[in-house]
Order: sequence, then C-alpha cells, then structure tokens
Amino acid sequence: MSVVMARGVLFVHSAPSALCPHIEWAIESVVEKRTDFQWSPQPAAPGMVRAEIAWTGPQGTGSLLASALRGWAHLRYEVTEDQSPGADGSRWAHTPELGIFHAATDVHGNIMISENRIRYAYENGAGDPSAVYHELSLALGEAWDDELEPFRHAAQGAPVRWLHQVG
Repeated sequence: MSVVMARGVLFVHSAPSALCPHIEWAIESVVEKRTDFQWSPQPAAPGMVRAEIAWTGPQGTGSLLASALRGWAHLRYEVTEDQSPGADGSRWAHTPELGIFHAATDVHGNIMISENRIRYAYENGAGDPSAVYHELSLALGEAWDDELEPFRHAAQGAPVRWLHQVG
C-alpha cells in the first residue's frame, strides 16, 4: 500500500521568543526533517514573534502538528491540511484562552459542518434562534477566528485592531 501525501501550512501567529526552539523541535519531530522557520515580530502582541511554514507529509500530518503544539501557554497557531485523495481537508486553530478547534474543510478551505452537527444545533435550540446561532457559531469556530483575526492581519502588514479589556 502506498502512502498518500498531503500538504498544508503551519501558521504560528504568536509565541514568546523563548519558546521558538521548542516549537521548531516539536515540528521537526513530526516532519522528520530540519525546518527553516523565519521568525519575525508580531505587531499585534509586542514581545511575541510569528512564523509560517509550508509542509508536506503523509495524510494526517496536520493533526500531528496541531497535537505537537496543543496546550502550550501563550501560543496561538493554525494548521491547515489540504484535501488529498480519500481525505477531506482540515483546519486546526489554537488559542491559549479557547484551546483547540478542528473542522473539516473543502477544496476551497470552507468549513464543512456535518448534518448531525446541524441537527444537534436546531434540536438543542428547540425554538430559540439564539441557541441555534450559538451552536452553529461553535461549529464554524467563530470564536477562534475572532481571536486570531488581529494576529492574521498584523502578519500581513495591515493595520492592527487592538483589543482592550474594559474594566
């Protein structure tokens, strides 16, 4: 049986500089080769750095990368794995506050929600549209997108939307 290869991207949106060698070691242990991370300052989080790296490996490598970094304090990241023969694509997002999120994706990167998850949303909502909305928002990972968006934009050189805690 031949190994089906997949590809994707790892986006480290923000990490403390001291964690960089550990991140590189964890990723290298998954892809089994030396990586070439180019760390740069993360304007949305002064004192933090960011990097992104494309990867290629056997199907399921995305989940191994996401698992290798899961739960590290102060680390925000996303991993994508493109569709490959016999497998949907996937996206993982992690923030220190929310933990990890996973969703299957189509060829264009759109999140696909299963019929069972949709059924759960409207059955759990039982006549309450806000409950249905909440469940579908969870299924789409909107809280993760909301938290990561300033870090994505800062990485692209776009203006940073600063979030301030209201006391």
